[in-house]
Amino acid sequence: MTADLLAPLDLAFWNIESDRHPMHLGALGVFSAHSPTAGAHAADLLAARAAAVPGLRMRIRDVWRPLAFGGAARETDPDFDPLNHVRLHAPTADFHAVAGRLMERPLERGRPPWEAHVLPGEDGVSFAVLFKFHHALADGLRALKLAAGVMDPLDLPERTPRSIEPPRPMLALPDVRRVPELVRGALSDVGRALDIGASVALSALGVSSSSALKSTPTGTRSIAGVDLDIDDVHRVRKAVGGTVNDVLIAVVAGALRRWLEERGDGTDGVAPRALIPVSKRRPRTATPQGNRLSGYLIRLPVDNPDPLARLDRVRTAMVRNKDAGPNRGAGAVALLADHVPALGHRLGGPLVGQAARLWFDILVTSVPLPGLGLRLGGDPLTAVYPLAPLAPGQSLAVAISTYRNQVHYGLVADASAVPDLDVLARAVTDEVDSLIAVCDQ
Repeated sequence: MTADLLAPLDLAFWNIESDRHPMHLGALGVFSAHSPTAGAHAADLLAARAAAVPGLRMRIRDVWRPLAFGGAARETDPDFDPLNHVRLHAPTADFHAVAGRLMERPLERGRPPWEAHVLPGEDGVSFAVLFKFHHALADGLRALKLAAGVMDPLDLPERTPRSIEPPRPMLALPDVRRVPELVRGALSDVGRALDIGASVALSALGVSSSSALKSTPTGTRSIAGVDLDIDDVHRVRKAVGGTVNDVLIAVVAGALRRWLEERGDGTDGVAPRALIPVSKRRPRTATPQGNRLSGYLIRLPVDNPDPLARLDRVRTAMVRNKDAGPNRGAGAVALLADHVPALGHRLGGPLVGQAARLWFDILVTSVPLPGLGLRLGGDPLTAVYPLAPLAPGQSLAVAISTYRNQVHYGLVADASAVPDLDVLARAVTDEVDSLIAVCDQ
């Protein structure tokens, strides 16, 4: 039975979790159905195919051996049963409402931490699948790969095998000529850690966020999805410059402003800190494998009434972050997990989770999806709404995916703190319409 130690950030996610703040990410996929029984057929296929995907058989177990004391490792579950993970639900007219309630429930930690919930549509012409993966098992890219493993096979052209270079001989002892370089590297790491710490402290000063983005944890969840035409996003980008991601982030800022105004909340001086995750995935040969994330931290210009000015401020902030690189600044604080021993993660996990509210106010993350159309049981996947975990003390998280010709926003909220998530979802669409109107003038 193979096992591999969790990477430091995976271990942090495993220990941060609580009943009211489960650390699983999700994706709600909506399919066109060829018959009213397509949902039940999909559930059967998922259960049958899951056993053949090695990553879905991995559970997480505590480790109490020297050099990894207090850590955890992934290992194959000898008692793996797909029927414990794939569930068929009653037909529903509202996929998002059911998925929201399912996202509240923590995954069972004693077995492989993932679930697939199949939701047949009452209309008989659609069904949805909610995938849940613990963040310690998979980041967004790996979760996508695991989910794709139970979809219908894709007819892809054969890849030309690359030549494999013979391994280089390894020295038993470090080359003494590299000692000065290693010392400089260690000092650089210390300097980077101090820089990140100072940036985190400075990020909490100055402009404030809205109380609507903070909450007392209730453990409840609601989700909403928004669909945009990718051509509309490109239309704005071509008119004003920047990147597609700049436009999508600026849309979040504008939607928050509209939402707060409709609530009757003030927006003067409101510029919440948004964490924009950046993947620093290790190569497959690295040990340990797993999550390797940094991030950019920017102020969302919610206080600015001009849509184009908001976009310009987002673009400027993202350029500044990219120039500094993902290893510096407050957004890179996740990299500090590498310097914490395993036992420190176990003992300090709850404290670190509570500190998230001091670091950022809202998560805005993008999840890349393949351009090829996916199918399950022959039924095409028409939309994918990514769903991010909600940090303690925060009421809202936003995840964005681009699938084929559509952009899909997945909004996750504390249902008690944000009973009007539908208003925010509508504000996303209104903000895009506003940007297009301004660009066409």
